Amino acid sequence: MIKSSVLGYPRIGADREWKKALEAFWSGKLEESEFHLQLQEIRLNHLRKQKEKGIDLIAVNDFSYYDHILDTAAMFGIIPKRFPYAGGAVPLSLYYGIARGTKDATASEMTKWFNTNYHYIVPELDGAAPVLTENKPLLAYREAKEKLGIEGKPVIVGPLTFLKLSKGYNKAETDAWLGRLLPLYIQILQELAAEGVQWVQIDEPILVTKVSAEDLARLKTIYEAFAAAAPGLNIMLQTYFESVENYNEIVSLPVKGIGLDFVHGLSSNLSSIKTLGFPEDKVLGAGVIDGRGIWKASLREKLALIAELSELVTDNQLIVQSSCSLLHVPVTVKNEQKLEKELQEALAFADEKLEELVLLTKAITQGATEFEGELAENERAVQALKQSGERNRSDIQQAVAAISSKHPERSLPFSERHAAQQQKWQLPIFPTTTIGSFPQSAEVRKARQQWRKGEWNNEQYAGYIRDQIDLWIKLQEEIGLDVLVHGEFERTDMVEFFGEKLAGFAFTQYGWVQSYGSRCVKPPIIFGDVAFEEAMTVEETKYAQSKTDRPVKGMLTGPITIMNWSFVRDDISREQIAYQLAYALRQEVEALEQAGIGMIQVDEPAVREGLPLKEEDQANYLAWAVKAFRMTTCTVQDTTQIHTHMCYCEFHDMIDSIEDMDADVISIETSRSHGELIHSFELSTYKLGIGLGVYDIHSPRIPRVEEMTSMIDRALRVLDPKLFWINPDCGLKTRGYEETVESLRNMVEATQIAREKHIQTV
Repeated sequence: MIKSSVLGYPRIGADREWKKALEAFWSGKLEESEFHLQLQEIRLNHLRKQKEKGIDLIAVNDFSYYDHILDTAAMFGIIPKRFPYAGGAVPLSLYYGIARGTKDATASEMTKWFNTNYHYIVPELDGAAPVLTENKPLLAYREAKEKLGIEGKPVIVGPLTFLKLSKGYNKAETDAWLGRLLPLYIQILQELAAEGVQWVQIDEPILVTKVSAEDLARLKTIYEAFAAAAPGLNIMLQTYFESVENYNEIVSLPVKGIGLDFVHGLSSNLSSIKTLGFPEDKVLGAGVIDGRGIWKASLREKLALIAELSELVTDNQLIVQSSCSLLHVPVTVKNEQKLEKELQEALAFADEKLEELVLLTKAITQGATEFEGELAENERAVQALKQSGERNRSDIQQAVAAISSKHPERSLPFSERHAAQQQKWQLPIFPTTTIGSFPQSAEVRKARQQWRKGEWNNEQYAGYIRDQIDLWIKLQEEIGLDVLVHGEFERTDMVEFFGEKLAGFAFTQYGWVQSYGSRCVKPPIIFGDVAFEEAMTVEETKYAQSKTDRPVKGMLTGPITIMNWSFVRDDISREQIAYQLAYALRQEVEALEQAGIGMIQVDEPAVREGLPLKEEDQANYLAWAVKAFRMTTCTVQDTTQIHTHMCYCEFHDMIDSIEDMDADVISIETSRSHGELIHSFELSTYKLGIGLGVYDIHSPRIPRVEEMTSMIDRALRVLDPKLFWINPDCGLKTRGYEETVESLRNMVEATQIAREKHIQTV
């Protein structure tokens, strides 16, 4: 009989209860015992909801106190050497210290979870001696069974994926590390089997990327060892985000089930099953409902797909499930009462996806005719949005087609632009700047809320924003920064702010998703053709520039980041969406320049995260992503300096594309990865202006001058001092006033030391 399943559920709660509990605990407002109770209540509510909706196989151990990869590292006692650890269960103080940093130790590196906007904490294996500190999957299984009567499906990150996402070891040590981890995984599985667990989901998303012959051999070793150690345990080897590489080898592994993504890997996975078959002794976990997108599925199309799969495997071999964890979507549409009806009816968040899975399972087992009313209503809602005027604007489509048919480029090459810009701006060696935002205090947020509620009129709110700009322009001058910013106090979010001012966007009230830790974002919805309507950033930037003789950067979010950090329509290609955004943003860049702003930063922190997981698709993506950026910026004067910013990704494999963006200055995160990005520049020359972030803004600790001086010195061994800038890793929106000011003062002091040391060499 066909069953339904999900691979994981959002942690944060419909009203971000999880986030609020974490932050209350961190601030000392919540005792640890009460904190555990609150998180348990949230966790059980999520499980209860899935049970009530009718999901057959419910994931447990998908919940986390911060991040599931950090959970796995802590479970194995893998603690970075700079943190004191005496063994045993990892206390919350240490757990959160690794994630957020402490007064004495920097936080662990944070990077993107495959090609999503979720960030995980990178495990550091160097010097670790792994032991099983506690069997977290077993504890989660027991809790669900004892409290709710749920026969849960424990979820574990697989050993190959865990190793591949870790750092602090070299390639030659891979087998040795596997030898250390394998007995711990076996102990977990044996204890689960002894408890009577029926199914265990072992996540190996690394298998949708290119897998070497050596890693395939390791995979075989791993799962043969699991099968021998726990022969009665049903293991679902779960993949997601794309189609699997090496299909034959993977389906031949001694596991009970194979989970495949039939949304983002539909074509290749389906072709593999049709061509190569599927083993009769295994269950197919068919990921047919999109775990990353927010749109209602066309249920008739999904039923047709399931029917096609049913011809290839028997009903007893089929589980209908989400394509990945529902971590990546908001909790429920039911609270979104302010959206246009046509749009709201076309949406499906986590809870609605549970209902889709249950309906599909029933329709297959009981017959689709029993559910004709539900299926017809689903099709009506999907088609209504598809045929709407917002999705069919011929004026935008024609204009974008015209400009995207041409190669976008500046009128002069960088070397000549740089000389003209230096003559205009007369900046010192190693110019200092920040990435854009300054602290958004409770007072700033309250002012915005009062304005949104109508308690403040436009004039009151604009006056308040100008007061904040005045304060921070003066502070930046006093600190000694060379290139200033207005602080972005009027902006809630770097994507939402622009989406609110462009046609084709919609916004939810409660559509939050986890980005990292307690940081939740509310992605805009790009549901129609994107169009520029009026200037978005000119007023505040022009005002800030009027208050100082130093240059003030105009601050925009780039087209690829807006796209990758939004929920986008699924009826046209992402390339076309990017070009529509570029066309709209180009008009804003031109408006800033016409207002007298001569430095304009177009941030693209999310370019890397949109990189396809398949190597063969990456070059094409990078080509149109670079083109979209250049379409945005190519019409400015030669003396107008274009900046961009990127963060939290491994950029070593796309440095050529970054250079091809032709930004005059790029700032890139460096400090949280402990300077590892610098190694990329040791291997290849970068010929444009660049600022490597010298301190981590996501940690509350104040960086020492010596730390930043060391980072600067290492960077200057591989980068041209004439082109080198000094800045923090990222925007300062989430930091407090005192720590921001003190950190920037230290940064300027480190810059002065570097200038004195290198002035003779420039």
